[in-house]
Amino acid sequence: MRILLSLIVVAFAFSASTAHADLEPWKDYEPSEEVWSVTTVRVKPNLHDAYLEGLAQTWAAGNEVAKELGQIEDWAIYRSSLPESGDFNLLLVVKFKNSEDMQPNKEAYEAFMAKWGEERAKETTEYAQKNYPAMRKITGQYVMRKITLK
Repeated sequence: MRILLSLIVVAFAFSASTAHADLEPWKDYEPSEEVWSVTTVRVKPNLHDAYLEGLAQTWAAGNEVAKELGQIEDWAIYRSSLPESGDFNLLLVVKFKNSEDMQPNKEAYEAFMAKWGEERAKETTEYAQKNYPAMRKITGQYVMRKITLK
């Protein structure tokens, strides 16, 4: 009984100390102004290279145009070394200067379409709609900020 009582006291002490460990933004940590859009994807077995080939023509090519226009800062694709583990095995990441750059913007859209082209937009949309559903499942989408602890 004494051991049980001692364990309860120790557990309470740890939980109480955790409750008082609240951090304050900008005092204890700083969220970045930059924002990352992260999409988690589950690519089906044996289709990783085919999916990457498609992304090179569609998603990556479009992000390169947006980057050249200054609409995004960067983009990246991350693939798991263990492609058959977990809920996703591929990350599609786009870095924006701030959350304002993620908002709908007619001028940015028109500038992108002028450089990307109507025909190319049609071709890439048709490719993605025809091929991607058989290759992958999007498992999540996130908007994230980097946290710097002080």
